[in-house]
Amino acid sequence: MKENSGMKYVQNYSDALKYVYAQLPMFQRQGAAAYKKDLHNTLALCKILGHPEKKLKTVHIAGTNGKGTVTHLIAGGLQAQGYKVGVYTSPHYKDLRERIKINGEYIDKKYIVDVINLYYNEIEKIKPSFFELMVVLAFQWFVDNEVDYAVIETGLGGRLDSTNVITPLLSVITNISFDHQNMLGNTLEEIAGEKAGIIKSNVPVVIGEYQKEVHHVFEQKSKEVAAPIYIASNTSKWLSKNASLRHMTGDFILNGKKILTNLDVDIAGPFQEKNLVTALFSLHMLSQYVPLDFQKLKSFYINVKQMTSYFGRWEILGESPMILADSAHNLAGISQVLSVISGLRYSKFRVVIGLVNDKDASGVLGLLPKDAQYYFAKANIPRGKEANALREEALQFRLYGKAYSSVRKALAAAKVSANKDDVILILGSIFVVAEVL
Repeated sequence: MKENSGMKYVQNYSDALKYVYAQLPMFQRQGAAAYKKDLHNTLALCKILGHPEKKLKTVHIAGTNGKGTVTHLIAGGLQAQGYKVGVYTSPHYKDLRERIKINGEYIDKKYIVDVINLYYNEIEKIKPSFFELMVVLAFQWFVDNEVDYAVIETGLGGRLDSTNVITPLLSVITNISFDHQNMLGNTLEEIAGEKAGIIKSNVPVVIGEYQKEVHHVFEQKSKEVAAPIYIASNTSKWLSKNASLRHMTGDFILNGKKILTNLDVDIAGPFQEKNLVTALFSLHMLSQYVPLDFQKLKSFYINVKQMTSYFGRWEILGESPMILADSAHNLAGISQVLSVISGLRYSKFRVVIGLVNDKDASGVLGLLPKDAQYYFAKANIPRGKEANALREEALQFRLYGKAYSSVRKALAAAKVSANKDDVILILGSIFVVAEVL
């Protein structure tokens, strides 16, 4: 990076936070208005910093559901080998530094301050979005700290996502479902086309799940750029031996052979077996380029959440009553959550729910059980749907409950009413879950 001129535009980390939140468009808070549909700003920032994206060995992850989990499982698999591994993920729950980690440790606060001061004039000229700045900041942090590998999760889509300036060792696409249709397209084929945008010339791509209705999109893109394509679910599977709400134990089978036996993973919940298969198959593919001992995963994955700072997905926040929080926010994700809940024994099901304004609530509300007790809340972001408006909409689906001014108050009310045999579920968006973590 360039020399510091001595000029301080932000004095400390608190100033830096105010600057990036107030000055830069942020999808997490504003929605589609903050989404930049080209890579111009990202490339301009990368050029100013000397193209850090070209100095990294990366793995690129896209998909509708599970990409955050797959990102952390792949990163954990590399960490288990003793490598220094950078992770870029989004969005964040409570601290923007969650997005940028090395071996589970957040980016340094002072580094963020220094970069803003160093490049303040350039940032003001380019006027990047919050996401664009964070992506390039992550690349530079990883380069300055000499990571061995970086696992990079896309934000939205893939083709025009700010992360899509890298040329990775491996591309991974988890699955395709309906989400962010206002930006990615109204059909699964259109959404798959955006995700397929991360497929690069001669770079192998792993598709986590075979989906007949979209697979031709990936095949066509792979053929166009001569990228070898592999379907994880076609050749590998997870043989479950034991599963709880906190752990899963089983064997990983590849091409009919047990590659790992009695692997204990401290991640559980909806989608996670599929996510684990995608991640383990991706690590198998990486082993062609990266020295990898699969047996080292056995002592690492038992604590993979702590070791990679992974949280917010299927979090157990309490017992008696059981309190679960999950970040599922689209129809496929919420369907999976409800499927798992339906297999639990409980007296009363209580749901704390908040949604965002820029998504059609009717699809989600149509999935929810009518015999549950609902606690409607507005997430503390500009995009949050007003609790009373959500309650009124829910009445059309015969979902009954009260509206609360905050997620915390809604959860407190649910806990007061619950008995020890009840289940309380908190869901609807990452922003809702963030308020109770």
